[in-house]
Amino acid sequence: MDAKLTLSFNQDVVTKAKKYAADNNISLSRLIEHLLTQVTASNYKSLEDYPISDWVSMVAEGEVEYKKTVKAGRKASKDEFFSSKK
Repeated sequence: MDAKLTLSFNQDVVTKAKKYAADNNISLSRLIEHLLTQVTASNYKSLEDYPISDWVSMVAEGEVEYKKTVKAGRKASKDEFFSSKK
């Protein structure tokens, strides 16, 4: 049985959430219900204990390494494009 609940959110959050729900063919109510189900599925002592996502834990190993790539010039990009067409 569903229960009604009144919540207040920042308007930008509501707009983005509605778009996300529409893009994923789900009602905003069911989206919020899903998120609350995920949060309450385990006994987290605080929001800081709540994992961002399970997959983050699975792929995060070691320290973060940022790789900086040098942007190729326009001529180099054009040459690479045309050489790939051969």
